[in-house]
Amino acid sequence: MARRKAEVFSLSFLDVIACGFGAIVLFYTILSAQAGVQRQDRNDDVQAEVDRLEEEVLEGYENLVAMRSAVEETQQETPSEDLAARIIEETERLKQQLAEADEETLSRREAIERLKQDLRSIEESNRRLSAGTPDKGEQGNRVKAFTGTGDRQYLTGLKVGGQRILILVDVSASMLDETVVNVIRLRNMPESRRLMAAKWRRTVATVDWITSQLPRTAKFQAYAFNTEAKPLVDGSAGRWLDAGDANALNGSLVALRKMVPQEGTSLENAFAVARLLQPAPDNILLVTDGLPTQGAEPPAVRRTIDGDGRMRHFERSLARLPRGIPVNVILLPMEGDPMASYAYWALARRTGGTFLSPARDWP
Repeated sequence: MARRKAEVFSLSFLDVIACGFGAIVLFYTILSAQAGVQRQDRNDDVQAEVDRLEEEVLEGYENLVAMRSAVEETQQETPSEDLAARIIEETERLKQQLAEADEETLSRREAIERLKQDLRSIEESNRRLSAGTPDKGEQGNRVKAFTGTGDRQYLTGLKVGGQRILILVDVSASMLDETVVNVIRLRNMPESRRLMAAKWRRTVATVDWITSQLPRTAKFQAYAFNTEAKPLVDGSAGRWLDAGDANALNGSLVALRKMVPQEGTSLENAFAVARLLQPAPDNILLVTDGLPTQGAEPPAVRRTIDGDGRMRHFERSLARLPRGIPVNVILLPMEGDPMASYAYWALARRTGGTFLSPARDWP
C-alpha cells in the first residue's frame, strides 16, 4: 500500500494562520478605535479651553475699547496743563486785583471820614466865629490860618519866631505809624493808603500849624529829609523864601501832602542844609519821630541798626549843625527808640530851643 504524501500547508494549517491573523487585526483595530476615542476626548478638552480663552480675549477687547473711550472723554473734558496753569494764574491775578480794590476802597472810606471830620471842624469854627463880635477888629499879622480839630488850647512854648526860619520835616518810612509792625504793613500798601496814614496826616498838620505861626516879615525855607534832604518848593534850594508869600507857604504844604514816607533817616544831611543857606538860619524847627538810622551816606551792607548805632549817628550829625542856632524839636511818638526823647531834649536845651512831644490830637 502506497504511503500518503504529507502536505505542509494543509487546510487546517491555513485556517489556523488565518484565524491568528484575523485575531491580530481585530486586536489592532480595537486598540486603534480606543486611541481615537481618547484623542477625540483630548481634542474636545482643548477646544473647550480654546473657546474659553477666545471669550476672555473678546471680553478684554470690549473692556479696552470702553477704557479708551473713557480716556478720550476725560481728556476732552479735562483742560491741558497749559490751560490749567493759565486758569490758575488768571485766578491769582483777579484775587490780587480784588485785594487791591478792597484796600483802595478802605482808603477812600477813611479819606472820606477824615474829610467829613475836617468839614465839621471848619463848620464848628465858623459857628464860633459867627457867635463872636461883629467888629472885624484889627488885621492880624499871620499870612495863613490854622484850624484844629479840638476845643482844647495847648501851652506849647514852641519858638516859631525869627527872621530866617528853617523847617526840617522827616519823611522816612517810620513816619507812617507809631509801631514797627504797622510801619512794615503800611510800607507794602499802595501810595494812596500810605498818604492817608494817621501819623503822616498828623505830621502834615503839624507843618501846616508851623507855617501858620510864621511872622509875616520873616524868611523861611522848608526841607523834607529821609536818606537825603530836598526843598519842598522846587527850584528853591539854597535860598530863602518870603513868609509873607502865601503861594510859597501853600506850595510847601501841597508838595508835602504829595510825598510818600519811605526809606531811612539821615539827620546829617538834614543839618547840612543849615550850612547851605546864606545867611544862616536863626531858628530851626525839626519835626521827626526818632534817632537817625544812617549817616550822610547809605551803609555798604543793609542791616538792622541797634540803639547804640542810632545814637552814634545822632552824635555825628551834630557836627553838621552850625553853632548858635536854636533847634526846636517836635518829636512824634515811635516805639522801640527810648533814647530819642532824651537826645532831642538835650539838643533843644543845649541850643536854647524847645522840645515838644505832642498828644495824638495835636495840633
